[in-house]
Amino acid sequence: MQCEMCGSEDELFRVSIEDTILNVCKNCSKYGKVLSKVKIEETIEKKKEHKKLEKAKQQPEQETIFVIVPDYSTKIKDKRERLGLKQKDFAKLINERESLVSKLETGSVEPSIKLARKLERVLKTKLVEEYEEKTKALPKIKGEGFTIGDLVKVKKR
Repeated sequence: MQCEMCGSEDELFRVSIEDTILNVCKNCSKYGKVLSKVKIEETIEKKKEHKKLEKAKQQPEQETIFVIVPDYSTKIKDKRERLGLKQKDFAKLINERESLVSKLETGSVEPSIKLARKLERVLKTKLVEEYEEKTKALPKIKGEGFTIGDLVKVKKR
């Protein structure tokens, strides 16, 4: 079993160090208050849970990304004109400013996903595309592991 401070393989103790409970070796236990000795069964169960999590991470993940269509400005303008609405009337209908409608139609402002969804409902046209991106988790490189001791140098008195 590995000490969470220095990384040494030794018998572990559950210790409260600066209000944080860590599993540390006998040498590192002097930096806090010893609460109990760590049982081997607990660490075996934690290792099994950790392995299950690693296997789950290695499976490819799917991420859904929403993107505004490239020709959103022409779609908005064409649909508004087909409905026979002026920019002022359309702005009132969607509860937005007329200047925003003008900027959307010229393409100088890209709508947020939320606004695009609102425009889709009113105009009955598709402005948001959905992409599914599959990412593969990188394999974990076996090593010693990163410990608190790697991060912090203990000041000896």
